[in-house]
Amino acid sequence: MIVLGVESSCDETGLALYDTERGLLAHALYSQVAMHEQYGGVVPELASRDHIRRAIPLLQQVLGESGIERHDIDAIAYTQGPGLAGALLVGASIACGLGLALDKPMLGVHHLEGHLLSPLLASDPPSFPFVALLVSGGHTQLMRVDGVGKYALLGETLDDAAGEAFDKSAKLLGLGYPGGPAISRLAEFGDPSAYQLPRPMLHSKNLDFSFSGLKTAVLTLVKNHPANICEQDKANIARAFVDALVEVLLAKCLAALKQTGLKRLVIAGGVGANLQLRAALNAAAEKRRFRVYYPELEFCTDNGAMIAFAGAMRLQIKPEAAQRNYAFNVRPRWPLNELGI
Repeated sequence: MIVLGVESSCDETGLALYDTERGLLAHALYSQVAMHEQYGGVVPELASRDHIRRAIPLLQQVLGESGIERHDIDAIAYTQGPGLAGALLVGASIACGLGLALDKPMLGVHHLEGHLLSPLLASDPPSFPFVALLVSGGHTQLMRVDGVGKYALLGETLDDAAGEAFDKSAKLLGLGYPGGPAISRLAEFGDPSAYQLPRPMLHSKNLDFSFSGLKTAVLTLVKNHPANICEQDKANIARAFVDALVEVLLAKCLAALKQTGLKRLVIAGGVGANLQLRAALNAAAEKRRFRVYYPELEFCTDNGAMIAFAGAMRLQIKPEAAQRNYAFNVRPRWPLNELGI
């Protein structure tokens, strides 16, 4: 079965072709970071318009790279939610338009399920069951994953997501957008003993997160400085922020593994590319004898490959899930716990 995946939930346009026998055939991605950088964040209307411009050229690219003809596609999977409503509508309309034109069945995919399953695309994929930390700009959740569609929420953020805290703290330090990579790079030059920032909910005895207080602590540090903070002090604040956030994420992951009794931990989402987080998790895994799995770096952020793959996995389990009803709808808010087989 060859599945075309279409992703357009936020500021990346991604298309991919996945074959259940041969694996990922081709994928193409266009990031809108440069366009949104001047605004310091994603502008939904601009994002939607850009998806319209990019989708068809990306489709032609993946068809060309894979050697697949349009009529060879067996099904089309698209991101139905959650995400920005306008952006989701663009991807859904393009996918369903293609489905109607090619007489191919359609399947709406949950964006977070795509992230959760993306490490299975790696050369050394995990087996079920596992604990998953889904950590991105919009979500921070710990899940128990027993199979496709079998997800149990263990804990989640009560306010800001980890990626959101990265971006907001980076903005306070005058760094560019997106803030995560910028503040992470700057932290490498910081003195770990210069500042101590709070570790929210570190000892809460549950698996929930809270990062708004950490962001506020960065704001307080910045306000207490002179108008122009020197570069070294910016690096020191960045290091304090990254150390605090990574310590909390690591502690909650270890607690989730202990609570479930599992020995496999999967990291998914854009913050999963953070080098400090990976180093801390890898060190803990070696010491405590569990395995940690990551998606390939190119699949940490939003992409079409994870949507094509998630769609293919669902269709293998339940082929009748694909529909030829091309009257689509999107779900900007869609709790993962509502998702079944």
